[in-house]
Amino acid sequence: MTIRVLLADDQPLVRAGLRLVVDATPGLAVVGEAATGTQAVALARELTPDVVVMDIRMPGMDGIEATRMITVESPDARVVVLTTFDTDTHVHASLRAGASGFLVKDTDLDGFLTALRVVAAGDALIAPAVTRRLIAEFAGRPSTTPVHALPTPELAGLTAREHEMLVLIGRGLSNAELAEHLGIGPGTVKTHVRNLLTKLGVRDRVHLVIAAYDAGLVTPAR
Repeated sequence: MTIRVLLADDQPLVRAGLRLVVDATPGLAVVGEAATGTQAVALARELTPDVVVMDIRMPGMDGIEATRMITVESPDARVVVLTTFDTDTHVHASLRAGASGFLVKDTDLDGFLTALRVVAAGDALIAPAVTRRLIAEFAGRPSTTPVHALPTPELAGLTAREHEMLVLIGRGLSNAELAEHLGIGPGTVKTHVRNLLTKLGVRDRVHLVIAAYDAGLVTPAR
């Protein structure tokens, strides 16, 4: 099945370069291009892409607000934000807005294409080591209205094992590290992760991490 990609960037040369790469790759196809956040929201609604590659800084509506609207209006679309990690602190807000991860703009082509496939499959593309760095940095800047805060009934609905898993995921452990730490098999880990996603109503692993921080289960110092 072909992964349908929408490109949102205000620079025509960037969009043209990404289109060449995506369209030349089996199993991937660009279905539309947007130069503004407003266009991205409209095209996501019209074209129902699997993945939206979203720049943050665009004229008019920025990529963060566009991400927030797309993830609400087009919940099947996964948003990958393009950013420069060390300088663009807006990445934190973009994840809270519902993005399934981000790419650094100097990511190599293989990494970019792999990220599209990973996100389209329903996973998050942020590697555990980067997740630790990212979460530690933005956890100290809580949103005034955190979209993934967990009400007490949702936490109460977790089993003891699921609660433990959520804490460890919040600390950035990968599935392999979870299996080793808990002494369980990889398949069991995946089952627990799927159950957490369902019970907590979040989109992917990145948002499990955010949820753990918003719920106060994990802090950068713990």
